[in-house]
Amino acid sequence: MKILAVDDKADNIELIYDIVSALGHDVEKAYDGMQALAAVQVDLPDLILLDVNMPGMSGFEVVALLKANERTAQIPIIMITALSDIDNRVEGLGLGADDYLAKPFNARELAARVEARLRAKTETDNLRSTQEIIRQTFERFVSPSVVQQLLKDPSSVRLGGKLQELTVFFADMENFTTISEHADPERLLTALNLYHELIVEVVQANFGTIDKFIGDAVMALYNTPLDLPDHSIQAVRTAYQISKTLPEFHRQFEPKFRMNINFGIHTGMAIVGNVGAPQLMDFTAVGDTVNVAARLQGLSDGGQILISEATYELVKTCVKVRPLGQVNFKGRTVPVSTYEVLLFSD
Repeated sequence: MKILAVDDKADNIELIYDIVSALGHDVEKAYDGMQALAAVQVDLPDLILLDVNMPGMSGFEVVALLKANERTAQIPIIMITALSDIDNRVEGLGLGADDYLAKPFNARELAARVEARLRAKTETDNLRSTQEIIRQTFERFVSPSVVQQLLKDPSSVRLGGKLQELTVFFADMENFTTISEHADPERLLTALNLYHELIVEVVQANFGTIDKFIGDAVMALYNTPLDLPDHSIQAVRTAYQISKTLPEFHRQFEPKFRMNINFGIHTGMAIVGNVGAPQLMDFTAVGDTVNVAARLQGLSDGGQILISEATYELVKTCVKVRPLGQVNFKGRTVPVSTYEVLLFSD
């Protein structure tokens, strides 16, 4: 790792250089505060060993400037000084320094503190990198509150492939293709986006994750990336709330754009993780559970909410349904018992 040693005394710099380079690290030298700031801007070090008493600009002033700059604020700093009184230590730490070492220092102590700070920096960098991956992966697809929960505990998220139980939700605008043949493209797209905004808002309010938009259809997942014990209930509640919102929602459109939304919901095991190529990946779910939910949505008509028996068993205390019997889907040997949700009640 790269370490910047800053001291106005050449002998002190050489001593630090000998100790730290023996640990296998690259050491850059600066002999005053201005040189230190210039060196940091050229190439960010992993750690700064900083003297306090220097002519022109004190170590305290250097720390204050580095910590005020977003680009350099995260660089750990060990202050090295002959000033050993408590007030000076408090001042340095208060400005953002990470550690304090009094002169004359023991070589073994300096080496131990350097290694400890570098280990802490590596752990912090790894955490920050994980948080950035989480933010890039999920902030467009889940509510801000869920993103904040994920960032607080990144270890709760597994971005690799994982087999787990999910409830998969599909919503699709009825007759959209037919309407699109004769509608003005700009007005049609505006209407589509408004429908999608409605769906996304209700999905996220019920802790769902928007997986993708497929033309006029929306796919959402419940029980990922955070565990959601009542994921089936949340998914069915989402569909019911959207359905009940539509009459008022439709008032903003001329009649031909007042489309029903059809729903398909199924609960089962699916593989969840990042899918795609290294340069373009999506967090999604794949497997039979996804296919069944999509087929149920394809069967629904006139704004129906169709759910599978697997989902019904998990929500039956909250819903009134109409059994539709078993349905055979192409490519699937086992039929799916299907129910239409007529009423949802918490």
